[in-house]
Parts: sequence; structure tokens; C-alpha cells
Amino acid sequence: MKHTMIVVLALSVLAPAAAFADGPGRGWISREKASAGLAKRGYNVTKIEADDGHWEGEAVRKGIRYEFHVNPKTGQITKLERDRD
Repeated sequence: MKHTMIVVLALSVLAPAAAFADGPGRGWISREKASAGLAKRGYNVTKIEADDGHWEGEAVRKGIRYEFHVNPKTGQITKLERDRD
């Protein structure tokens, strides 16, 4: 009984987080296409995810880490700056 209660409590905490996770929207370009524009410029994309209405991620070029945003419909890079972390 105690074990069942712990499982139920754990699921009730984790389930809402999954419901609010960002995901690609309708009409978005793929992760691969979003990454391709950066690859053409010599960046190695190490992380990319849907967040706040755009593709967002991290890339490395010449040993320097960058953060980027990509327009999900056009593939245009809308933010590209050195990672301060």
C-alpha cells in the first residue's frame, strides 16, 4: 500500500511537466533542416530542441560554444551568440 502511494505521488508530480513540454509546431521545419544552416557556416550543432516557439540549441565552431535560435518556419538564424556559461 505504501509503495503504491509513493508511485501515485511521483506520477502526479511528473505528469504535468510532460504535458507542458514544448514540441515542434505545425508547419515547422525539421531539426535537421534547422541545423543545416548552421552546418553550412561551419558550426557543429550539439543540441537542438523546440522552445518558446522556435528551434533553440547549442553549437560549436573552432572550439567556441554558441547559443542559437532558428525560425521554425523559414530556417533563418535569428540568434547566434557566444555561450556565456
